[in-house]
Amino acid sequence: MQKIIVTGALGQIGSELTMELRKQYGNNNVIATDIRKRDGEITETGPFEILDVMDGNRMAELAQKYQVDTIIHLAALLSATAEAKPLLAWNLNMGGLVNALEVAKEQNLQFFTPSSIGAFGPSTPKDRTPQDTIQRPTTMYGVNKVAGELLCDYYFHKFGVDTRGVRFPGLISYVTPPGGGTTDYAVEIYYEAVKNKKYASFIDKGTYMDMMYMPDALQAIIQLMETDGAKLVHRNAFNVTAMSVAPEHFAEAIKKHIPEFVLEYNVDPMRQKIAESWPNSLDISAAQSEWGFQTKYDLAQMTKDMLEKLKPKLLK
Repeated sequence: MQKIIVTGALGQIGSELTMELRKQYGNNNVIATDIRKRDGEITETGPFEILDVMDGNRMAELAQKYQVDTIIHLAALLSATAEAKPLLAWNLNMGGLVNALEVAKEQNLQFFTPSSIGAFGPSTPKDRTPQDTIQRPTTMYGVNKVAGELLCDYYFHKFGVDTRGVRFPGLISYVTPPGGGTTDYAVEIYYEAVKNKKYASFIDKGTYMDMMYMPDALQAIIQLMETDGAKLVHRNAFNVTAMSVAPEHFAEAIKKHIPEFVLEYNVDPMRQKIAESWPNSLDISAAQSEWGFQTKYDLAQMTKDMLEKLKPKLLK
């Protein structure tokens, strides 16, 4: 990667990945795009363009204008939002992806888009879910992700597009507020612990899901994109994760820093049903063996860092 265009740059992953890419590759070599502009670090430190990913011609024009060699396509509706608006999710998630892949094909660009644990379903093995396994999701978001994985494989095999991707677990960050995902309780719990010292989880006790701290997620993207493509067997949709946890585990970790913290439950049936259809834990051996994937943060280290970063932000 030398010159990169990022779609959905103001979203959960994009807002942090854009800044990390600028730090590593130079401010002017990372072009941030989103459907609307918001004043802040991303729009002030480097190029920013308005882009609706449903407009393929505009996307192609921007890639040509800036002479990029890489597209990182992040624009999408997340799981709970997609389930509430399934047709919009299909049109945006799949239409935007096809447009981005077409630009990559026509301009010979390297390509990344994330998949998710949402690509799995109730019939998928729950524990140490294999890299290659049955995928029959029961949500529109999951259907989008499976279709996206297959589409990226198709563009690689049919047209030679250098497509790459990972299946992200729940991502936890102190930078961007929750954005409509099923795993967002794992972000909200830290915000509420700092602000109110209690939290009512919309996911029930004992519901295990994989999670990862955002700094590890960003480095995974960059590491995969910089790997020699000849080493990759799977290319797209690598299982990656750092920890398999349930809500009570976050509470236990938080109480070591905020002893008075109280965890309650106010379960959201829709998001609970989605969570129960996803794996408890992932087998990440393919990512480890093919491109050396590893993480730095476990639950204790992440909790310490999250609370330290959130306190000055929330207790002004």
